[in-house]
Amino acid sequence: MKLKTSITILSGCLVIFIFIMLPIVLSIQGGKEDIVASYAGSSFVLKDVNNNPITEKSFQSPLTAIFFGFTNCPDICPMTLTNLDRVIEKLDNDENKKFKVYFVSIDPKRDSPEIIKNYLDSFENKIYGITGEPKKIFLLSKSWGVLSEKIFTEDGNYLINHSSSILLLEKGMYIDRISHHESLDNIFKIIKKYL
Repeated sequence: MKLKTSITILSGCLVIFIFIMLPIVLSIQGGKEDIVASYAGSSFVLKDVNNNPITEKSFQSPLTAIFFGFTNCPDICPMTLTNLDRVIEKLDNDENKKFKVYFVSIDPKRDSPEIIKNYLDSFENKIYGITGEPKKIFLLSKSWGVLSEKIFTEDGNYLINHSSSILLLEKGMYIDRISHHESLDNIFKIIKKYL
């Protein structure tokens, strides 16, 4: 008798738990889908390191990684780009052909095409550089959910506080975001998963 009562009570609790939790789980999933839908990118015309026009069509590779940063960044940008460079190194030839990495400068005032070219030349593998008019860069970064803010120092110089995730696109469509805190092994695993 006591066993039957215990089973009934436990069953009732389980039903109540499912009844309460199901809407929460579904709303979290729906929220994630809304976030993904909001990272749609935008049409743009900027320029690469050779001063050639570059548009959203450049992101149509099977897999594209986009990182927004600036060449005067003291730590996060070079570390993240080094990790991406090492990922490219670890991929086989077939995977390399499917994967492109873009560095978009959020500091176009200082980051001319020549400066970005010299900066990216310090990496072993091909990373494409993008710069252009500040307003266009801002609108592009905003369309991918990337935030940035200038922090001025006492001497009048500035650094830029910015979102530092790696955006992953499949044929131009947002599929994932990798934190700059991830280890090289995890970044490699995530990218490999999509290749």
